[in-house]
Amino acid sequence: MKKIYPDARAALDGLTFDGMTVMSGGFGLCGIPENLIAALRDSGVKDITVISNNAGVDDFGLGLLLQTRQIKKMISSYVGENKEFERQYLSGELELEFNPQGTLAERCRAGGAGIPAFYTKTGVGTLIAEGKEHKEFNGETYIMETGLVADLSIVKAWKADEQGNLVFRKTARNFNPMMATAGKVTVAEVEEIVPLGSLDPDCIHTPGVYVQRLIKGEHEKRVEQRTVRQRENA
Repeated sequence: MKKIYPDARAALDGLTFDGMTVMSGGFGLCGIPENLIAALRDSGVKDITVISNNAGVDDFGLGLLLQTRQIKKMISSYVGENKEFERQYLSGELELEFNPQGTLAERCRAGGAGIPAFYTKTGVGTLIAEGKEHKEFNGETYIMETGLVADLSIVKAWKADEQGNLVFRKTARNFNPMMATAGKVTVAEVEEIVPLGSLDPDCIHTPGVYVQRLIKGEHEKRVEQRTVRQRENA
């Protein structure tokens, strides 16, 4: 099965449709599939539900899809770096399903593992728990959270071989591995594609069985917030 596509547009061909659900890996701007996000914008698909830790910044990452009003709903954890996200949510233009960060990660992992739901103590007694099933285990109250599965998962990795086995680099690993398993179709963009057999099997983070399409991207790797130490006076 040929998995390597020439570019992001070609890799998404035939996969997009209005009203679809998309998982997008990354944390802030670290490890985001920036080429695939731009191609998703250019496809013109509308009313997307996006499952992602956050929504990028105003002019980069998933923020591009907010600018064009292509996102109908976000299932997220942290949304504090995007003014357009804030504006659309507060004005009622954008739906938001808010999750504790660990709960969101586990919902994606559960979906990829075929687990329909699980119980967690996180969120008990808060707004997060409203409308959810409560159950006691060993005298402690837990709430039920459902697993998440997407029509399409887009992820960013460091290296891949020709069969789509993926290696993530350091913190760019974040949400990408669990989201790669939870898409009905998963498309990965990587910095380097190496020959089959080049990767140490013990160092592969996502087996190629989860990846259907693959591209080699060009990455800006923008810094979300640059903080530097004040220079001392000479």
